[in-house]
Amino acid sequence: MSRTLKVGVIGVGGIARTHFPGWKESPHSEMIALADTDGKVLQQRGKEEGISLLYEDPCDLLRNPDIDIVDICTPNACHAPLAIAAMQAGKHVICEKPLAPTPAEIRKMIAVRDKTGKLLMTAQHFRFSGRAKALKSVLAQGMLGEVYHARSWMLRRSGAPTRPGFVMKKHSGGGPCIDIGVHILDLTLWMMGNPKPVAVSGVTQNKLAKLPGQFSTWGGPIPKFWDVEEFAAAMVRFANGSTLVLEVSWLLHHKTESEDMQMWLYGVKGGAHWPSNEILSTDYKAKQLLNTQLTLEERGEPHAKECMAFAEAVAQGAPSPVPPEQSLDVITILDGLYRSAASGKEVSLK
Repeated sequence: MSRTLKVGVIGVGGIARTHFPGWKESPHSEMIALADTDGKVLQQRGKEEGISLLYEDPCDLLRNPDIDIVDICTPNACHAPLAIAAMQAGKHVICEKPLAPTPAEIRKMIAVRDKTGKLLMTAQHFRFSGRAKALKSVLAQGMLGEVYHARSWMLRRSGAPTRPGFVMKKHSGGGPCIDIGVHILDLTLWMMGNPKPVAVSGVTQNKLAKLPGQFSTWGGPIPKFWDVEEFAAAMVRFANGSTLVLEVSWLLHHKTESEDMQMWLYGVKGGAHWPSNEILSTDYKAKQLLNTQLTLEERGEPHAKECMAFAEAVAQGAPSPVPPEQSLDVITILDGLYRSAASGKEVSLK
């Protein structure tokens, strides 16, 4: 495809602003239309970006025959309906995480993708950071050998978003699991080579959110309409015998200035830590413990780079940079975590 791809963005009040630079920088794309149900926000973004095609009804944007790519940045509950409608309208779709709040919705999205032949991608921007790509590169070379266990967490201290789109289950599908858990879980599974999850044992807690006077440095007082978890933890088992321990929270009494996002990978040849990108190994003959610091880092803002990667894939007829089947595994695990927490038992994901 040699012509410039025309992009329309739906939901421009928040995260979409981190996507705009990517569409502008890509040699393959041009952002021509915006949609948002909040007319005031829509007009402001249109003015800022110099875009005159503005739609308060996203369906009107989808009916525009000139648009090739739809970028969905709405609350989670709208992801699947909009993505399905966009693909049926002949558009390629990049959608903010989570691809959808439930496995069933993602399966429907994949089925429509298969029927329409359109590209579908989840905007998992951490995969596109220089540090992540550098670590993934050495893992692909087998530096750690078989990775048989991982630990990952994304923890905040008094860092909960307080808008309805995040803390009302009917809009979001869940709390920090769905909001930030998808980030570190997707990144960890990708680093592990995307093993197939078979079982999960999980717990959720909401002990801090309802405390008198509880607040968030990200959004003020905790709202009364809050009905999601504020902490979750899980043990995940995979078909290849590997395991993963996951922890996520918005409000944990955890020492961090903003948020603490870390991952440890343990293999038979060595271990690795992200984001420090330090490789730990052993020279058994010399009886020495070795620490190696990775230095290769690509530059560029990850949100912009994910949009550029999607535009390039569409232009070149390449596969989705983040296959929706991998996003399905992420949400299958988180859905299993919720079901396990409710039942008090490990649940099968087969």
